[in-house]
Amino acid sequence: MGEEPVTNELLPGCSVTIFGATGDLTKRLLLPSLYNLAAGGFLPESFRLLGVAKEAWDDAKFKEHIASTLKEFWGADAKEETIEWIISRAGYQAGDFDDAATFTAVKEKLDALERGSGSVGNRLFYLAVAPDFIGGIAQCLGAAKLLVEGDGFWRRLVIEKPFGHDLESAKALNAELGKSMGEGQIFRIDHFAGKDAVQDLAVFRFSNAIVEPLWNRSMIDNVQITVAETVGVEKRASFYEKSGALRDMVPNHLAEVLSLVAMEPPVSLNAEHMRDKQVELLASIRQLKPEEVAQFAVRAQYGPGTVAGKELPGYREESGVDPHSMTETYVALELQIDNWRWSGVPFYLRTGKRLSEAVTEVVVTFRQPPARLFPAASEVGPPNQLIFNMRPKQQIELFFGSKRPGLRTEVEQSVMCFDFPEGPFGDHEKGYERLLHDVMMGDPTLFQRADFVEAGWRMVQPMLEAWSVPEQGGEMPSYASGSTGPAAADDLLAARGHKWHSLEQQ
Repeated sequence: MGEEPVTNELLPGCSVTIFGATGDLTKRLLLPSLYNLAAGGFLPESFRLLGVAKEAWDDAKFKEHIASTLKEFWGADAKEETIEWIISRAGYQAGDFDDAATFTAVKEKLDALERGSGSVGNRLFYLAVAPDFIGGIAQCLGAAKLLVEGDGFWRRLVIEKPFGHDLESAKALNAELGKSMGEGQIFRIDHFAGKDAVQDLAVFRFSNAIVEPLWNRSMIDNVQITVAETVGVEKRASFYEKSGALRDMVPNHLAEVLSLVAMEPPVSLNAEHMRDKQVELLASIRQLKPEEVAQFAVRAQYGPGTVAGKELPGYREESGVDPHSMTETYVALELQIDNWRWSGVPFYLRTGKRLSEAVTEVVVTFRQPPARLFPAASEVGPPNQLIFNMRPKQQIELFFGSKRPGLRTEVEQSVMCFDFPEGPFGDHEKGYERLLHDVMMGDPTLFQRADFVEAGWRMVQPMLEAWSVPEQGGEMPSYASGSTGPAAADDLLAARGHKWHSLEQQ
């Protein structure tokens, strides 16, 4: 194929069928990630790719779309031989997702694509579609016998969040999927889990003997998890108006990170052992009562402001947004984990759009030393902090006290920093390569199980219910675009004597 392979380990032969093949997710992430796997020498000769969408394209049009997409994202770096390798194995099927005839045609097209390929019949179905289509597509795939596994071959379904819009709908979706396939065939994908820095949360904890003895209520004062974005709603108003920051980020992305930071050590790195402990952690989160939501949760909506020197409108002035919208674009929570390890340690979660910096991080703040041994000028120095940076850079920082040079014994804050080395796909990595790789290998460790999804929704259900009641006068707290968020979020931490880690320090 013209490139030096990253590894000689080939994935099992399989066909990948993408429903929503003409959409944005396929263009931005799936096709580039498949390119990376092909360029790295991971995909076998028997690999086949089928695109399914409602557009009346044919094979030639889809192959042209693949080629133009990859050249657009890679520019001069795009390898013509890799692109040709992919499109020579690609086909397209037009059809409506709610029409049984579409799935009969998909089966026939897959049979034709695989004929003579040496395929053993492994098939991966990726639903890059709106959430409303997931249950129906799964049902149609089941009715067409496309999800039936046999000796020597597998059938797997990959679905994107959101997995429902509340606890009740998540349970209903899981039940609907269970009618067509086994839980082991379902891979609920969370692109956060594809980041090396996120995967390292568990590796850092459980591979270093110096860390685990400190990882408890005796040594840790508080933990902050932040996902801050500078972008606004962009062109996703129709989705975001029904979602909001809480549904969009907390029961999935932030719950994933929280579970890795706080879970108990698993018996092994076996997928089920890992996921058991993640679910156990979420089940340990203290459930808020309706009257407690205002005390432990903050929501707000971005107003007009300036980001990177550019004047931007408020959320309610965005195209497609209701001018009286009560959809939150920012949320901050204080959670308590009622178990032996974490009792009394507050976990603060925040996420928001149109903030001053784009930051994803975990900040672990340790307790202050019990005795003040140094001069008064140093006594109010900052505590030790361990910071896992995931965006804009991937690194781990440890802040600690050290002696300031000079004739007096004074303490200053110093930092040790580890930068994650560049991955095998360099700047072109999309984060989906590992996830697609693991689906093909049948490793569900980085994917969310049904009970994890339901536990994530259970965690936020009190806020969903409290915030579903209209505010008196229809008012929504706001914050200026380009700021660090609403003042109420600062007050949430100040009540315990804490402050948010500054976004501007990045």
